[in-house]
Amino acid sequence: MSSVFLDRYTAFILHYRWLVIVSAVAVMLVLTAGLQFITASNDWRDNLEKNDPHLLAFDALEDTYSATNAALIAVAPKGGSVFTREALGAVEELTEVGWRVPWSTRVDSLTNYYHSESVEDDLNVEQLVDDVGSLSDDDLARIERIALGEISIAGRLVSRDGRVAGVVISFALPDENSNAAVDEITGYVRNLLNEVRVNHPEIAYHMTGDVFVNHVMTEAVDDDMQILAPAAFLVIVCVAALLLRSLFGTLSLVVVLIFVIGSTMGVIGWAGMVLNAVNSGVPIIIMTMAIADSVHIIEKIMSGMRQGLDRNAAIVESLRDNAWPVFLTTATTMIGFLSLNASDSPPFRDLGNLVAFGMLSAFVYSMTLLPALLSVLPLRVRPGSTGRSAFFDRFGAFVVARRTLLLWSMTAVAVALITGIPRIELTENWLEYLDERYEFRRDTDFVVENLTGMENLEYSLNAGREGGITDPDYLRKVDAFAEWYRAQPEVA
Repeated sequence: MSSVFLDRYTAFILHYRWLVIVSAVAVMLVLTAGLQFITASNDWRDNLEKNDPHLLAFDALEDTYSATNAALIAVAPKGGSVFTREALGAVEELTEVGWRVPWSTRVDSLTNYYHSESVEDDLNVEQLVDDVGSLSDDDLARIERIALGEISIAGRLVSRDGRVAGVVISFALPDENSNAAVDEITGYVRNLLNEVRVNHPEIAYHMTGDVFVNHVMTEAVDDDMQILAPAAFLVIVCVAALLLRSLFGTLSLVVVLIFVIGSTMGVIGWAGMVLNAVNSGVPIIIMTMAIADSVHIIEKIMSGMRQGLDRNAAIVESLRDNAWPVFLTTATTMIGFLSLNASDSPPFRDLGNLVAFGMLSAFVYSMTLLPALLSVLPLRVRPGSTGRSAFFDRFGAFVVARRTLLLWSMTAVAVALITGIPRIELTENWLEYLDERYEFRRDTDFVVENLTGMENLEYSLNAGREGGITDPDYLRKVDAFAEWYRAQPEVA
């Protein structure tokens, strides 16, 4: 950008400053109006393309068998074993009320499990736990022996040490408004557990399951938007105020940030994008990156005024010196985030596009609204140099004087850090999206450590012909496959 063009451009901005300010406000209001159309999704399917082969395979599996939306409630007696009348009574009570949870289709637990065994030439099938209140000690011992020896429930409905039991509730969610159904289920189960905790204070209850994941992810997004983003904004403003040491300089910076964030978030609504756990961090990313444009311009203006320039002359000089660096920084940052469009996951593409738009907005507002705003605000500075200038002068002299030592030492540090790259592990464990302040994370950790795993692998084993699933050879292969999996160290 030539200095002549920039000087003419800045003169235009300053001459029509009120028109520029009003126009910027109008654009911001139009874009920000899109906030009313923002929707948040707690559906994990939004992370994949509609034609993703993995999603299509999963849908085919559910169409062939059934959907796998489930909740698991762990029952952990504080006294130890679940094979007591009190603990089994709590499991039985929870099993019965589990059928009343909205959208529930099935409830599995120790108390409604049917056990089959052969007696001479007969096959007896009976409920493993029947009429808990009348169970004798021998009955309890028999139930424990059978439950811990039954591969279909040990490690799933009861821990292998007999200290934790599980109640699994399966759900058939509606195709429409599934988010509302998940919210309804979560609220119902939470209230249910609050009631049973009162009835059984000596028993701990832990709720987890994939049906709750979507709801908790939405809560995490809300927390980020309502707590983390404002906190980050406050910290950024406070640091900027300390560095700029100018009330109106900081105020103009705040105005630009508000315009940038409002415009970018409004685009989410206008574009019909969905807010989720991946792109909910857009405001924080934009704040931390977009602030640099305005800070450079404001600091240069204040530096020029300290050297004796009047305000408008300082604005002209600041834009002349900073326009190209700010443009270059904005362009390269946008290119970097736009590269996320190569991702297979739509939320990551949305994240890249939104941050790129935010950076573009920051550049436009910094080159239009900011100089116009600073020209009308009573911006004042104390003449003379600042302590910061003297510090950086000394720091620059230090770097130049020891350039060789710093070059090799920093190269060594960089190489040492690069060696950590092979240690990076790529994973997509949804549980690690949450920290321990969320009860769901703590409950799930307890279940994984004490009862069963939360990640399932499901296979559809085609027999190759109609009625082939009854073929003895097919059944032997299926059994061998199952036995092989059971022998794997991480299979619960």
